[in-house]
Amino acid sequence: MNDTEILVTGGTGVLGSKVVERLRSAGIEPRVLSHSGRPGTIVGDLLTGEGLEEAVSSVDTIVHCASNPFRKARQTDVDGTQRLLDAASRAGVSHLVYISIVGIDRAQSYPYYRVKLETERLIEGSPIPYTILRATQFYDLVLMAVRALALLPVVPVPSALIGQPIDAGDVADRMVELALDTPAGRVPDIGGPEVRTMNDIVRSYLKVTGSQKKVVTFPLPGKTARAIRDGALTCPENRYGKIRWEEFLHEEMDRYQV
Repeated sequence: MNDTEILVTGGTGVLGSKVVERLRSAGIEPRVLSHSGRPGTIVGDLLTGEGLEEAVSSVDTIVHCASNPFRKARQTDVDGTQRLLDAASRAGVSHLVYISIVGIDRAQSYPYYRVKLETERLIEGSPIPYTILRATQFYDLVLMAVRALALLPVVPVPSALIGQPIDAGDVADRMVELALDTPAGRVPDIGGPEVRTMNDIVRSYLKVTGSQKKVVTFPLPGKTARAIRDGALTCPENRYGKIRWEEFLHEEMDRYQV
């Protein structure tokens, strides 16, 4: 398998960078598609199609991690993935591995989840053999949200929201395993080692960081919040991740002095 030519889209992002690291550890030097222009990457943009033809040329497998939940999500994820699929089909790519999100079909009231679901369907309808893996929320994104809440004098936390966050490195391990195997269609979802409430996650963050701020919970209205309270974003039967939230936080503190 070391002769396999692999392209990682979003290869400088939270997940993609870890996929690249693990492929290199396995003796495989992947191509890295990124719009960052960092050294050692192929400059490409899913929004415009720039660099895609060059990136997919002679590639066997694409690990598709590129996404943008914050701006131009549909143009990046849906339209951009279609451009990638078109280029990959012309190049004869034989396997596309895609990372998606647990529960997107149960929480379609959230616009980004609808985008991810539509992207899955594009891939399923493509002539390229594929593997789709859904994972729960990454700790990195949870930390971003918790940090924002913790900046306030009193920390507001939506009550009864439950999740099963996972370390992006654990997800990268599974993505590489799938990339080095044959196309498998939609594979079982994966989640972190624990199902926890948002309240618990925030209080744990405050404890680890030594904050004495008061937490105030409040009910969050709407369909998306109801779906999350009902466990839409969890898969407790598939506890794949090994790293717990507190372990992740301590590692972040050591690295960046949280």
